[in-house]
Amino acid sequence: MIKLSTLIIAAAVISGSVAFSAPVKADDQLAVSICEYIAADDKNRLRDKLKSSRVKIRNIYDAVLCNGLNLLRHAVASNAVDTGEYIVKNLSKSSLEDGADIAWAEANGHGGSALIPAIKERAGL
Repeated sequence: MIKLSTLIIAAAVISGSVAFSAPVKADDQLAVSICEYIAADDKNRLRDKLKSSRVKIRNIYDAVLCNGLNLLRHAVASNAVDTGEYIVKNLSKSSLEDGADIAWAEANGHGGSALIPAIKERAGL
C-alpha cells in the first residue's frame, strides 16, 4: 500500500509540473521575442508579435523586463526610437507621469535620447 500511494503522489507531482511548465516557457519566449524586437528597433515585428499573442503593451509593461529594465528603458538604452515611440503611445499617461523613466535616462547617460521628448509630451511634463 505504501508503494502504491508513493507512486500516485509521484505521478501527480510529475504531471503537475509538466502541466505548468509549458505556459511558462511560452511566456518566456514571448518576453524574449519582445525584448529582441525592441533592441533591433523593429516596430512592425513587435506589433505583429503582440497582436498574434493577443497581448497589449499596457498589460505586460510591468511584468516583462529586458536585461533588468522595463520595456521603455530597454528601448532608450538600445537607442530604439521607433519601438520606443510605439511603446510610449501605447502606455497610459498615468504610467509615465511620475517621470521615473526620464530620471533614469538622465542618470544613466541617456538624457539626449530622442525618446525623452516623446515621453514628456505623452506624460504632459
